[in-house]
Amino acid sequence: MGDEKRIENKRESQKPADKSVEIKSGPVKPAEVDNGAGDKGAAQAVAKSVYGEKSKERRMARKDRGRRPERKDEFEQRVLDLARVTRVMAGGKRMSFRATVAIGDKKGKVSIALGKGSDVTIAITKAVNKAKKNMITVSTVNDTISHEIFQKYGAAKVLFKPAKKGKGVIAGGVVRTILELAGIHNVTSKILGTSNKVSNAKCTIEALRNLKKVEVKNSKVGDKKKGEEKSKISKTSQPSVDHLKGDNK
Repeated sequence: MGDEKRIENKRESQKPADKSVEIKSGPVKPAEVDNGAGDKGAAQAVAKSVYGEKSKERRMARKDRGRRPERKDEFEQRVLDLARVTRVMAGGKRMSFRATVAIGDKKGKVSIALGKGSDVTIAITKAVNKAKKNMITVSTVNDTISHEIFQKYGAAKVLFKPAKKGKGVIAGGVVRTILELAGIHNVTSKILGTSNKVSNAKCTIEALRNLKKVEVKNSKVGDKKKGEEKSKISKTSQPSVDHLKGDNK
């Protein structure tokens, strides 16, 4: 009897607990403990974010007050040639980059320059700054050059001829780039000498510099008015011959 009671006690102790009672495991969330404390924390976080953004905006506004508005570069720049060059030094060869840059505003101003530097960006910036100091003004008539011109510079030879409206820029290589930057829309050109880009660019600039300024003729209406004014002046300036007729009689 005693052995049977022990077995029954063991079975009862090994039975699972009542399903109606559930024990939650894991960390207890602060919202479960006290809802009031959680609401306060959320409100504080929202207030901090709102006031933090406002303070950042104020700081940025203060910084912007002292800054000057950035000036946009009025000249468009294009790289005509980029080469890697070497210079013989006592310890060996020193590598550097040479950049040929053309700049212009497409309204008659254009220039080219060369720049050297240990980096490509340094060479380009040097060339641009140098070109801005040596700008030339090209004389144009109806989006073309004023007259035909042949230019020789070293081994480079370039020929330019004016063209009608709608013809376009008939040129190649660096010559086309310089003409577009100068604001010339109709022209015919031919490279007759060397194919060196730097020489052709310099020759093109010399040709544009040597163009003569031509005054545009007035319209037909203006010419008619001038003719009428001249005829009136000539009539009034002529001496009258009526008083001489009586003397002859």
